[in-house]
Amino acid sequence: MAQKGQLNWVFADGDLPPLGDNPEFQGHEAITVTNLNETPAHLSFDIYFPDRDPIKGLTYTLGAERVNCFRLDKPFCDQQYKIPFGQYSLVLQSDVPVVAVFGRLDVRQTNMAYYIVQGYAY
Repeated sequence: MAQKGQLNWVFADGDLPPLGDNPEFQGHEAITVTNLNETPAHLSFDIYFPDRDPIKGLTYTLGAERVNCFRLDKPFCDQQYKIPFGQYSLVLQSDVPVVAVFGRLDVRQTNMAYYIVQGYAY
């Protein structure tokens, strides 16, 4: 069977926006990870910042043939880490290939915008 996904991903354009005033559409970023394999994926996240030491080794086990959306404005992973507002980069590593996409709902403009941030698989 052909490989579906990658082991390593970098999302270099993290910039957690403020929540805003509308509780129905809160500003946020999210990473969605899909495991297309018949075995669980053991995920590891590293977070890099411009002005502080990185946070490394956040973990989560994603079940076989499952998907999880991690809201990055809320505590996530087994360690329940909450990313502070502002700029950061996120590195995702997995022991089996996974597919990952990163999105941002930005409410700082008059018209809301949802962006898909391109990840780099290596």
